[in-house]
Amino acid sequence: MKIIADSSASRTEWALVDGATVVEHAFTKGLNPFFHTRRDISHSIRLELPEAFFKRRWERIHFYGAGCTSPEKKKIVEASLVAQFKTPVTVESDLLGAARGLLINEAGIACILGSGSNSCYYDGRAIVKNVRSLGYILGDEGSAAYIGKRFLSDCLKDIAPAQLVNDFFEYINLSPDEIMSAIYDHSLPSNTLSVYSRFLMDKLDQDYVYRLVRHAIDAFFRRNVLQYDYEGKTVCFVGSNACAYSGVLTEVADSYNIKIKKIAPSSMPGLVKYHSTDR
Repeated sequence: MKIIADSSASRTEWALVDGATVVEHAFTKGLNPFFHTRRDISHSIRLELPEAFFKRRWERIHFYGAGCTSPEKKKIVEASLVAQFKTPVTVESDLLGAARGLLINEAGIACILGSGSNSCYYDGRAIVKNVRSLGYILGDEGSAAYIGKRFLSDCLKDIAPAQLVNDFFEYINLSPDEIMSAIYDHSLPSNTLSVYSRFLMDKLDQDYVYRLVRHAIDAFFRRNVLQYDYEGKTVCFVGSNACAYSGVLTEVADSYNIKIKKIAPSSMPGLVKYHSTDR
């Protein structure tokens, strides 16, 4: 039996699997070695995971995580996992997890549109090209943080429609000064921006919201997907924003003559299938 974990900026999905069968399923907070120490990660694992995950030593843990991009960052996560589970661990990026979960052994372009965003060309075995995400300050086009940042700026500058702004302030129950503090005094501002963007998810019928979302997703295509040799390639998406705005996502893809094969809320079902054989 194995443990498979897929961690984004906001949450980590865990599956205890026996072959292709999920025996136990759980969620904890996101575990990113850029923002969490080894102790933070160990603390979260021990306190938030069900006891079933600690009953015995497992065959292996496959962990895919945001921020797991360099040997140094991978070692932080690996050390925490080994300390808690006493089990061999393999740590890879969340992007490789998305590619394996979406495409299994098929070549194609895998895209993440969740709290953050990222993309790659995957040859069926490994990532062979990646247009850098650059995070919520310089990139993350199309993500919840990207949309949240632009919407919040429009609210505070009185650019967004007045009624929408009033509804938003009532929704979050914070003053403009308190919002600024929540962003600039918070250790994970991208998560805060992502939470704020949820307010828009059921308001696509409003012209301002539709244009904001479409512009964000179009930016993701222009600045990421179109940088690959995409013509005739399989293109798949995973993530909360990809699912919430699947209609707009498909519209934008069609405008570039790109056909999306799959839009999935999670990489986990595909990762379970990928790891159901000895890998």
